[in-house]
Amino acid sequence: MTVQSNTVIIDLGLERGEPDSYDSPQRSVFPIWFPAAVLAALVLFTAGSSMAPAKAPLTEVFSLQVGPADAYALTDDGRLLAQTFGMLSAYNLSDGGTQWEAGQTAPAFRLRLGSGLILMRPWTIGSRDPGTTAISLADGSERWSRSGTVVTLAGSPTLLAASPTRSMGGAARRVQGPVEAIDPLTGSTRWTVDVPSSAVLVGLPGPGDSGTRMLLVHDDRTMAVHDLVTGERLATAAVPPADYDPSNPVVVDGTILLRHPGRPNMEFSAYDGVTLRNLWSQPADGYYEIEACGILACLTGPDGMRAIDPATGDVRWTNPQWRGVQQFGNQFVAYGSAENTQPLGLIDPDTGQLEVDLTGWRPIYGAAGSSGVQHEDHLLVTRSEEVGGRTMVAVAQPGETQPRLLGPLPAGTGDCQAAPGRLVCRSMYGQLVVWAYDRKG
Repeated sequence: MTVQSNTVIIDLGLERGEPDSYDSPQRSVFPIWFPAAVLAALVLFTAGSSMAPAKAPLTEVFSLQVGPADAYALTDDGRLLAQTFGMLSAYNLSDGGTQWEAGQTAPAFRLRLGSGLILMRPWTIGSRDPGTTAISLADGSERWSRSGTVVTLAGSPTLLAASPTRSMGGAARRVQGPVEAIDPLTGSTRWTVDVPSSAVLVGLPGPGDSGTRMLLVHDDRTMAVHDLVTGERLATAAVPPADYDPSNPVVVDGTILLRHPGRPNMEFSAYDGVTLRNLWSQPADGYYEIEACGILACLTGPDGMRAIDPATGDVRWTNPQWRGVQQFGNQFVAYGSAENTQPLGLIDPDTGQLEVDLTGWRPIYGAAGSSGVQHEDHLLVTRSEEVGGRTMVAVAQPGETQPRLLGPLPAGTGDCQAAPGRLVCRSMYGQLVVWAYDRKG
C-alpha cells in the first residue's frame, strides 16, 4: 500500500467559526496600491462634479434662411431686423424669438433706423424715385410713405427729407432743393428750409445740452446753422470758396473744419459751431483730408497723419505710417492706406499710441441702430485663412497687444455685424447665422 505524502487541504467553510486572524489581521488584506487608487478616484469624482463643462467661445444661437440680397440690421436694444424673401421681421438676439412680422415689403438695399422707425427705400432701376416707407420698430406696422430720401442726423430725433446730388454718404451729405423736417408719427412736413441750388448738410452739436443743429454750407459760399425743432436760422457767415463735397466740411468736437484753396496752396480753416466766427486758418502743408479722431481732428496726406486740436490748430501728435482712421463704437482703427483697406492697429486717439496690432485682421461694424456704434470696450475682428477657406474671429481690446483668438467660423461665412455678445454673419448656404461669443475666452 502506498501512502501519498502530499498535503490535502479541505475547506470546511465558516460553519465551525472564523479564524482569529479574520478578526484581527496581522497585515492588510488589500493590495498596497488600493488606498492610493481610491483617493485618486475620489479626487477626480469631486473635481468633475464641481466643474462645469468649458464654455465654447463661439456658439450658434439660431439661424434664418435668407436670399443673397436680403438686408438685415442690428438694433441697440438687442434685436435682429431681417428682410427674408420680402418678409420683414424682428427677432430677439438673445434666443431667436420672433417679436413681430411686418408682412411683404419691397426689397430694400439696407435697413436704416431713426426716431423709432425703420426707413425703407426700395431698390429701383433708372431715375424713378421709389420714395421712403417708415415702419414702426416697435410692432412692424407701416406708419407712412412719402417721396424722396429721408435722412437722420446723429444725436437728433428729427427726420429730414432731402434730394441727394452726387452722394449722400461721408461725414456730410450734399443735397439739392428744399430740406423738410418730418413728423415721425405722421410723415407730414413740420418746416421747410429752401436750398436754391445745392448745399452740404451735416449735423452740428449745439452748446451745452441744447441738442444737434443743422449746418448747411451752400454753393454760394454761405454757411448757415438752423434749429432742428423750428427750422429757424440761428447764424450765418461767408466762407472761402471750396468744393464742399460730402466730406468737406467736417465737424469735430463742435468745431467746423473746412478745406479750401489758399495762397498759394490749400489751407484749413476752423469756425466756431455756435457763432460761425473764424477761429484760425493755416496752410495744409501736404495734408488734404480731415477726419474726426475723438475730440481731435486727424489730417492725412502723403506724409502720414497729424492730429490737431480743432479749436486752436495746435499739433497733438503725428504718425508717418498712418493714412486714415475709422471709428468703431468707442474704438479707433488706424489704416495704412487712404482707402482704409489695410488696418494697422487699434489706437488711442488722444495720444496717437498704438494699442493693439491688427495687421492682417478686419474690424467688424457694430449695430446699425447707432450708425455702426458698438457700446463696448472691445472690437471684434476677422481674418480669412487660406487653408480651408475658414474665417477666424478674435477680440481686440486695449491692454492686450494682439487680438485674442475666439475660434473659426464655417467656410463661406462673411458679411458680419456685431452687437454686445453677438455676431451675425451670412453663410454661403443662404443662411443668416447668429453666434454668441465669450470675449473672455
